[in-house]
Amino acid sequence: MYVPKTFALSDGAEIAEVIRRHDFALLITAADGPPQATHLPFLYDADRGPHGTLIAHMARANPHWHDFARIAVKGGEALVIFQGPHVYVSPNWYTGGPAVPTWNYVTVHAYGTPRIVEEPTQVHGILDRLVKTHEDGSARPWSLDSQDDKFIAGMMRGIVAFEIPVARIEAKAKLSQNRPPEDRRGVVDALTTHGDAQAKDVAALMDRLSF
Repeated sequence: MYVPKTFALSDGAEIAEVIRRHDFALLITAADGPPQATHLPFLYDADRGPHGTLIAHMARANPHWHDFARIAVKGGEALVIFQGPHVYVSPNWYTGGPAVPTWNYVTVHAYGTPRIVEEPTQVHGILDRLVKTHEDGSARPWSLDSQDDKFIAGMMRGIVAFEIPVARIEAKAKLSQNRPPEDRRGVVDALTTHGDAQAKDVAALMDRLSF
């Protein structure tokens, strides 16, 4: 990913927050043929390894997971893209001078070699964590424990669980850092006043990261 120094995001806590808040990501591999891409929800253990570990699963019927062994043999990497909030920025929001429209956004690219998790207890644990993460706060949370064991075992046979120890991370926060403070303030004010929820997320990040 092209990351000018001005827009580089290097704070580990901020990177982890982007991953956790925008955990429905795009897994991309290119082993022996055309690139394969699958959209998946991920868990992130930030403290497992120097750059953390990503955890996910996909349908066994999806041929994408067959790339994992070929990548490992070649010493290659998969790429997981976490797209944070993004929004159009109008030059009308600047204080003056020549300018063009642009786009503000935050994204994280994580690289690593996937490894399949086969031990049933570990697979069950991954599914349980994922469910609890997304059922948290529900008035009537669904759980694996509330289901018939035979049903859950059948569902588990239909998936492939895997982990990606993250070897390196590229993170970018393009938040008008290349503009003077008064222009950045104009963008924040416009996004906060007239923007939708995603625009307000960008404004909040600008307030925290670019001033």
